[in-house]
Amino acid sequence: MSGDFSEYREKIDRIDDEILRLLNERSKSVIEIGKIKKLRDADANLHTQAREAAIIARLTQQNAGPFPSEAIRPVYREIMSASLSLEGPQKVAYLGPRATFTHMASMQKFGSAPQYVPVNSIKDVFSEVERGRANFGVVPIENTTEGVVNHTLDMFIDSSLLIYGEVLQEVSHHLMSKSGVMEEVKHIHSHPHAIAQCRNWLEANFPHVPVSEVASTARAAEQCVEHPSVAAIASELAAQMYGLKVIEARIEDNINNVTRFLILSQKPPERTGKDKTSLMLSVKDKVGALYDLLRPFASHGLSMTKIESRPSRRKAWEYIFFVDIEGHIEEERVKTTIEEITGRCLFMKVLGSYPAHS
Repeated sequence: MSGDFSEYREKIDRIDDEILRLLNERSKSVIEIGKIKKLRDADANLHTQAREAAIIARLTQQNAGPFPSEAIRPVYREIMSASLSLEGPQKVAYLGPRATFTHMASMQKFGSAPQYVPVNSIKDVFSEVERGRANFGVVPIENTTEGVVNHTLDMFIDSSLLIYGEVLQEVSHHLMSKSGVMEEVKHIHSHPHAIAQCRNWLEANFPHVPVSEVASTARAAEQCVEHPSVAAIASELAAQMYGLKVIEARIEDNINNVTRFLILSQKPPERTGKDKTSLMLSVKDKVGALYDLLRPFASHGLSMTKIESRPSRRKAWEYIFFVDIEGHIEEERVKTTIEEITGRCLFMKVLGSYPAHS
């Protein structure tokens, strides 16, 4: 084999030129599709999860290599994100500030093309979407270490928004600073949850360094820019956005730390064939009420992936249950089950049928 690779570089350049030409051809078709969508329904979501999932599944199946199949999804996520911006502007509200794990989950779902709007609270995310100032909202719902985010559950009680999708985001904490030198660290800042999730590592490696709680991991990263002796526990995205150097990567005590996020929208997504449905309901106060409620799910062969209870805050000892089941509301077995349990409930609300995270 010759040591001169200029021939291969020239070949790659020609291929890249062809890829660029094809991307622009693809974009022309996307623009025309966007025009047709607007003629059919001016208020419809331009983002279509079912179509995206079908494209990625087809390409992954056809891939003969050596390009890795696991790289197809992130590559096409950005292609489709840029294409979607050609159809019309997209705004995504999320629980800020920038560079938090909610921001990362938002980008995992929608790519880098939309306009991301950080807001101060989960309530504000709901409000931005309800008022039409954002097409979508992204909020945390549960974490494998910290459990359920109750504020998100409570917001669904009075909100008219639907769950449009879900994202599972790995939570991996990095220690970072302006210099990236461990010996120069005199203080460590982070969000209380991040500190708790890294407690053992901190005690083993920085037993005498004071650790302070701040409003978010992103705020901790921001403080590193202002104070060189401060290190932050934050995300890899925070290091990139604030120009910090990672001292130690993946310092979390539990490496299987994942947060589930929900996508909010005024409109439902298309059915994909791999969907789940979320319900909110309150049962009558009588002996065996919960058993009677759960029995139809089993009798109709529906798998319940989650059940969570919250006080209703409207009446003493009255609880609201949040339930996730496999299947779509348009499926006959799901529809039949919901009709059957509705008569046994004081309150019933379908929060949405949406694609399960893949």
